[in-house]
Amino acid sequence: MRRYLTEPFDGSDRYATERYQGAAGRNWWACDPTLRLLMRRHLGDGYVWAEPHLGRLGALMGGLVAECAEETDRNPPRLEKYDKWGRDVSQVVMPPSFLTARQALMEDNFTAPSFAEEARAHGADPSALAAAWTYLLDQADIGMGCALGTGGDMVVSLAEKYAPEDVREKVREIFANGFYSGEAAQLFTERTGGSDLAALEAAAVPTGDAWSLSGLKWFASNANGSAFVVLARLPEGDVAPFLVLWERRDGTRNGVRIRRLKDKLGTRSVASAEVEFTEAEAFLLAGSEPGAGSGIGTMMKLTNASRLGVAMMGLGVARRALVESICYARAREAFGRPLIEQPLMRRKLTELIVEVEAAQAMVFDAHVSPRLRLAPALVKLRAARLGVTAAGDAIEVHGGNGYIEQWPVARLLRDAQVNPIWEGGDNILCLDVRRAMLKEQAHLPFLDRLRSLATSGLVGARIDDLAKAVETWHALDRDTAEERLYPLAQFMADVYAAALLEDQARWGLDDGRKALVARLYAEAHLVDHGPLRGLDRPAGDPQRFDDLLAGAFTG
Repeated sequence: MRRYLTEPFDGSDRYATERYQGAAGRNWWACDPTLRLLMRRHLGDGYVWAEPHLGRLGALMGGLVAECAEETDRNPPRLEKYDKWGRDVSQVVMPPSFLTARQALMEDNFTAPSFAEEARAHGADPSALAAAWTYLLDQADIGMGCALGTGGDMVVSLAEKYAPEDVREKVREIFANGFYSGEAAQLFTERTGGSDLAALEAAAVPTGDAWSLSGLKWFASNANGSAFVVLARLPEGDVAPFLVLWERRDGTRNGVRIRRLKDKLGTRSVASAEVEFTEAEAFLLAGSEPGAGSGIGTMMKLTNASRLGVAMMGLGVARRALVESICYARAREAFGRPLIEQPLMRRKLTELIVEVEAAQAMVFDAHVSPRLRLAPALVKLRAARLGVTAAGDAIEVHGGNGYIEQWPVARLLRDAQVNPIWEGGDNILCLDVRRAMLKEQAHLPFLDRLRSLATSGLVGARIDDLAKAVETWHALDRDTAEERLYPLAQFMADVYAAALLEDQARWGLDDGRKALVARLYAEAHLVDHGPLRGLDRPAGDPQRFDDLLAGAFTG
């Protein structure tokens, strides 16, 4: 006779589900001392006014937005290609979870003009608050971050400068709720690749004060937007950016067709597609007078701004991975005690804390400080890659559970994989570092800035070493110099992060903890540990980990 268990086997109390709360459901502002430190510094007297807004935002991102992100990942956008009469409508249908999250975000949009005006009136820097908004959003869903923030500021600023007046007015209407309204898209990549502009096939020809643009873009993020910035070839062969709206000036449908949505590894909440332009009405976003150039300079400015956005996405994933790792390590027991008490786990979490805070220092510095020409490439190089490695570490911390889609860290890794690709892979970033050094001598203000930030003899000496490395690199033949761009760029990023952390340590806002982070980072990246790889170093202070943890996560 077959027998059945009447009750499921639950086993040990160690498996009580209430003990395994991760990041979701928490207030991500309240549990992030490092973000509060940055905001106290960058907002100054405006911090008191901004704090309630940030607290409300932290609850929104850790609550509704995080919950909707999981649902949208399971039920991504779909394409309705034709209507019932067989006409091509190319309509992207977004899932209810996406629309719910977007509406909530637009109701609490730190990037909206009205919020920025109110912030300035209370002495708070809108750029710092916008950075905090995107940082918290990217912890929940970098796909939503892409969908809302794909070049809206770029579209508005370029349209105001170059588009006819009636088109400028239309763009103002589209972005009335701010740049992060989800209405913009960048379309650069073609089947021949995204970086080889010589192979670009999309072309435009003038028609009065507009242009007629035709071509196929192979990977267009946020294809459900209303305004596209499209790279196309001019009749004389140069490449320039164009504005294409979903509708023509006369209100009729423009020559824009979506062939299909991409079936992607991650970032499923942003509708990525193959988009075809057939004699689409377009407007040149560059000077048209003789000698105005190809518009590549304009494109590079747009790309560098986008790179900082992608760097923030990498940081957001890394921060979320860190929090999930801490939460799980606190709850999971092995060998008679919680994981977080195990020496090897403490080593891993220490490494994650230090690396995340170093990337955080770089990303926020690039967003709120005077722009360094080298910063976008270097910051993206470091932060985008950290998102991938931190997500992988979080999966390892979770063990087999981390590999299961019902736990949050599997999606983190799937999403993070796109960041090193978006807006240029590592090699393309290195080539941009070369361009900036050779054409603009961008390394000189960069080194000056580092010297103004560093406080220790170690970091100061490494800045001098970096200056010598740049000088040595300049003397190499072209092929060898290109081959060695990657270690040079990594050296730049190492010293940049170390100097920023030392500067943060003298802000005096965290009882000396940031000095510990700065020292640990410098020891990991700037010190030669000798033939024994540091095994002969003195034992660390057990209190050190507790101090690091308390300053990284509360809750």
